[in-house]
Amino acid sequence: MAQSDGASKRSSAAGGWGALKSCGKHLFGSRAPLTGSRALLKANQPDGFDCPGCAWGDPEHGSSFEFCENGVKAVSWEATDKRTPPAFFAKHTLSELRTWSDYALEGQGRLTHPMRYDAASDRYLPVGWDEAFAEIGATLRGLDHPEQAEFYTSGRASNEAAYLYQLFARAYGTNNFPDCSNMCHEASGVALIDAIGIGKGTVLLEDFEKADAIFCVGQNPGTNHPRMLGDLRRAAERGAQVVVLNPVRERGLERFADPQNTVEMLRGSSRPIASHYLQPRSGGDMAAFRGIAKIVFARDTEARAAGRPSVLDRAFLEHHTAGLEAYRAAVEATTWDAILDQSGLTMDEIAAMADVYLGAQRVIATWAMGVTQHRHSVATIREIANLLFLRGHIGRPGAGLCPVRGHSNVQGDRTVGINERPAASFLDALEQHFGLAMPRRHGHNVLAAIRAMRDGQSKAFIGLGGNFLRATPDTAVVAQALASCQLTVHVATKLNHAHLVPGAVGYLLPCLGRTEIDRNADGKVQIVTVEDSMSMVHGSGGINKPASKELRSEIAIIAGMARATVGGSAIDWAGFAADYDRIREAIAATIPGFTGYNTRVRKPRGFMLRNLAAERVFETATGLANFSADALPHQTEHQIATRSKDTFVLQTFRSHDQYNTTIYGLDDRYRGVYGERRVLFAHPDDLAEIRGKLGERVDIVGTHDDGIVRRAEDFRLVPFDMPRGALAGYYPELNVLVPLSTFGEKSDTPTSKSVLVTLQARAAA
Repeated sequence: MAQSDGASKRSSAAGGWGALKSCGKHLFGSRAPLTGSRALLKANQPDGFDCPGCAWGDPEHGSSFEFCENGVKAVSWEATDKRTPPAFFAKHTLSELRTWSDYALEGQGRLTHPMRYDAASDRYLPVGWDEAFAEIGATLRGLDHPEQAEFYTSGRASNEAAYLYQLFARAYGTNNFPDCSNMCHEASGVALIDAIGIGKGTVLLEDFEKADAIFCVGQNPGTNHPRMLGDLRRAAERGAQVVVLNPVRERGLERFADPQNTVEMLRGSSRPIASHYLQPRSGGDMAAFRGIAKIVFARDTEARAAGRPSVLDRAFLEHHTAGLEAYRAAVEATTWDAILDQSGLTMDEIAAMADVYLGAQRVIATWAMGVTQHRHSVATIREIANLLFLRGHIGRPGAGLCPVRGHSNVQGDRTVGINERPAASFLDALEQHFGLAMPRRHGHNVLAAIRAMRDGQSKAFIGLGGNFLRATPDTAVVAQALASCQLTVHVATKLNHAHLVPGAVGYLLPCLGRTEIDRNADGKVQIVTVEDSMSMVHGSGGINKPASKELRSEIAIIAGMARATVGGSAIDWAGFAADYDRIREAIAATIPGFTGYNTRVRKPRGFMLRNLAAERVFETATGLANFSADALPHQTEHQIATRSKDTFVLQTFRSHDQYNTTIYGLDDRYRGVYGERRVLFAHPDDLAEIRGKLGERVDIVGTHDDGIVRRAEDFRLVPFDMPRGALAGYYPELNVLVPLSTFGEKSDTPTSKSVLVTLQARAAA
């Protein structure tokens, strides 16, 4: 039952009894509570499986319970005893299923059989694996050119599956690898490669135990990666300052009750996390960090004039960086009026952050999609890196840069070759090892793939997991693009909306989940590997009985498609599928850092990939850590909105009962919403004005001037603590408002955190 006031039943703290109740609800809702409970005891354990919930790192000395509420939801979702067999598809046409919600579709349970779309009946019909592979291969071979095919990857794919997938596509002849990273942390990779020579963070999980200050920017760990809250709280308890920058007031970053702390649970108590909670305008983070830098430079000038030591790390700057003077000039040329207006913060708030920064010997900066999904995200991340460079917070214990990834292996997929712009050295290594010429032309990212399918230039889409239709912007355009293909193939565990817009030939191929036992033909249990946000690579082996005897592993499915498409004379696809050790041997032979892969990954907690930037070795064009001297944006979308009558800037985010496009339930208890998803959050003062003009429920209309009408209908208004002029709501429902033609500079990431919209009253029923 929906609540009348979205703010009336917010949890007083993240975690606690609310988390335990939610865990029980989802375990019993799976109809397999014992299976799920047994599986959770092996989540993130050396002899178990890697939790599919997120990419947060595992501690060196783990406990018996290395899972969180999100992990319980993810495991229950996968380990359910509900099934979606051929009989289900016999009852329902795709036209009917397209009217169902995301929650209802996935609630049918696990897919059990390979299915082929039959246009005459508008239904999926069962098909044999060999027949499916043969037609997929024939259709791909029949395209005019390999670059007419798109190979999409979800971040839940293992290292082994992703490596084999990229090998398949490149042996076929294309670098078209749209993947989920394009929609989330692409800006982090682009910015960090330019800044420090590697597109990853530089910290270990243990660094959070040593940091004096942690700047947590544009992220909501309470919902997206709850285990991070424990590390942040422990840091706060030992005296570290935790500075939060987030336009929306998120409960998890305010207070946290640890469900694994018996005393705390009995007392019903919780502990604060943020020492400073600042709410910049949407897109104002770059200006906020520029303001901190401006104060730092001013205090450095004062110190030197007074004969005191510099507040900067002069040795680090002199020996390890390039571009300091240009950056300092850019900072000094930026006016305080511009900084305060764009950030939406006060001088006192920025000065307080500067005091924390200057008072800390070890600083970590961590961020997520609240930073990366803006037009100027790359410049913002460069600005964050600039600030850490000033006092040498790179390559020392307890300090560094930490982008927090979403999917459990999105970072690993990129490491093993899922990249539409591969390095020449990687392609050289593949050619030398496999004796095949590799395509050199750069391929399509997500936005380019959508345009290519929409315009008829690409005619086949292969999806390794995920929900491409609902994860991407401009939902109606993407649906049309997929439906226009000659071939669509989806490798999946459950039914979702992407599967309901098949091409002329459409396949739905069910695969094993992360929690399930994967045996080869000889009965040998196989393991796969993943890489977390801290560059730790570790093994994962399922413990549950597969949901159906018809299921195949992602690796077996990829190998089957590859053999049917490019043949098996040059690459032994069947051998790779039979023994994943052979895939790891190939990875070790072609990718630096994986020497001894099969031995090292079988050690408890795995191994860390070497990160040269963490050693102050920067593989950039200058050989140094590079400052960026980018100017602030002329104006952010939030500034445009606040200066335009009746215009707002909208950001999309997850509810507490979802993970990316997967909807586990209809509650968002940290924001006080229950039993519904079509809600729109607004500042109470904005809300009062909107209600006075338009009523309680509204339609949201995009303002992007490209001739496309974008409208999300029938949303209930909910008051929330956020800046005026800002709105927020859940994706994927609001992705229909995100234009395909607005994206991050240098990153091509959809601008899902800064969409200009207006509101209209609902028409009378």
